[in-house]
Amino acid sequence: MTGPFALFKWEALFQDWTIFAQGFFTTILISLSALALAICLGIIFGVFGALHYKIPRTISKIYVSIIQNTPLVIQIFFLYNMLPHLGITLPVFTVGVLGVGIYHGAYISEVVRGGIGAVPVGQMESALSQGFTHLEGMRYIILPQAIRLMLPPLTNQAVSLIKNTSVMAMIAGGDLMYHADSWASNNLYYGPGYVATAILYLLLCLPLAKFAVRLEKRIGVAR
Repeated sequence: MTGPFALFKWEALFQDWTIFAQGFFTTILISLSALALAICLGIIFGVFGALHYKIPRTISKIYVSIIQNTPLVIQIFFLYNMLPHLGITLPVFTVGVLGVGIYHGAYISEVVRGGIGAVPVGQMESALSQGFTHLEGMRYIILPQAIRLMLPPLTNQAVSLIKNTSVMAMIAGGDLMYHADSWASNNLYYGPGYVATAILYLLLCLPLAKFAVRLEKRIGVAR
């Protein structure tokens, strides 16, 4: 049998499974690190966007507008190629974490801002009447209630983040896509290489996607 999915090509893939395993675990590490950064940035800029103060709201709008309206690839290339000209040289892993984390931080900030906006205004008014400052009311009253509403879209953002780590293949990032593409190019076994890669991404993303759907249903029933 010949063709893109010939049996001997699959045999070669299983013999070289450690290459894919290395990329798979690197993708997991990048995803977890970038997600932690994205959540931190998302909370900070999401709260900024929901405050009644002009300066933090403006800062949030600038961040979100720039990041959401430029391609992730350009942002990764900027960190990888331009920062060394400024005297800043970062490991490829760090470039990936920063690039993907900052990118998704902008989207998570909108999720956070929307979650805060979904909490009834009376909750903040009650907090202020009890002597809380606006920030204290946000921290102790609004955010705990908003988190439940944020969970489904946050889970969807996690799925998108995992898939977007594949851009690191363009800067030899050692992720799953990079290892798969290198292996497939070296052997010209593109069929098995890309099918195996798609399956590994499915193993990471599909459970999260199903979890997000379940969360949405639970919140819908609770309402």
